[in-house]
Amino acid sequence: MAVKRKAKAPTPAEPQTSPDALKRYFADMLLIRRFEERAGQLYGMGLIGGFCHLYIGQEAVVVGMQAALEEGDTIVTSYRDHGHMLACGMDPKGVMAELTGRRGGYSRGKGGSMHMFSREKNFFGGHGIVGAQVPIGTGLGFAHRYRDDGHISVTYLGDGAINQGQVYESFNMASLWKLPVVYVIENNRYGMGTSVSRASARTDLFRRGVPYGIEGEEVDGMDVVAIHRAGLAAAEHARSGKGPVILEMLTYRFRGHSMSDPAKYRSKEEVNRMRSEHDPIDQLRRRLIADHQADEDGLKQIERRAREIVAEAAQFAQDCPEPDPAELWTDVLAEA
Repeated sequence: MAVKRKAKAPTPAEPQTSPDALKRYFADMLLIRRFEERAGQLYGMGLIGGFCHLYIGQEAVVVGMQAALEEGDTIVTSYRDHGHMLACGMDPKGVMAELTGRRGGYSRGKGGSMHMFSREKNFFGGHGIVGAQVPIGTGLGFAHRYRDDGHISVTYLGDGAINQGQVYESFNMASLWKLPVVYVIENNRYGMGTSVSRASARTDLFRRGVPYGIEGEEVDGMDVVAIHRAGLAAAEHARSGKGPVILEMLTYRFRGHSMSDPAKYRSKEEVNRMRSEHDPIDQLRRRLIADHQADEDGLKQIERRAREIVAEAAQFAQDCPEPDPAELWTDVLAEA
């Protein structure tokens, strides 16, 4: 059984990531960051109700992973899901409209932050129940295997979900049937308000598949290039019939668990240090400039475009009407 301790460091023999790809990653991460910041503002204004879990700090994980996938691959995740939607190519206007409970949202205003889907983009939802998406993602892998369509399921989960029982039932079935699933553990170090070291007897979460014969790898979840390379290898592993694989992304959320979380269980010094030393967007910005692959003016233009897209999405959401009360009776029964 091969279990890797860390993602392999780049060597001179490995192909270099192109400047265009790096700038695309930068733009995608920046769009997610600005979108989430605006979502936080709208929540504070009372325009977003219910729960709202922001993805600020973790943008590199989904951007790097999604860039490693192919058309037709399926995605499912948990309730911290807005970044995944945008990385899948879902329209920011439709996502923001759903957050504000408007008719133009992806679930017509009835799903809110945690429950919206896009069959067109093969995005099978955020899910509010901790760990509930893992059996669903495993089922998507079964569908790909059954249809022999060459696609894979990418199933995102957090460090808090890794201790749920259904996760291990899924690991067992996926390994037994060699299902094409990449399980991406977004280890942001705190499950709600509890440090992973206080919740897990073993904190090397990528080893959780060992009893089931599932290979695992630990990846720097703040480095989009490292994530992309690990994602390509994991996707090839699953796509080639070798069964599931686990990627543990060591990442960090800069905000609380949700908008209602004051995050007093960690120090301001810790958060500030992570922001100053490990922000995935700032790291890539510095790399692009240091390697002369972009200049300040070019990156500012990308920044302006991200802000414009988010402003348009927020305005669309606020202008969009609320659902008709008759919508309460739709999508609750399917005639077979």
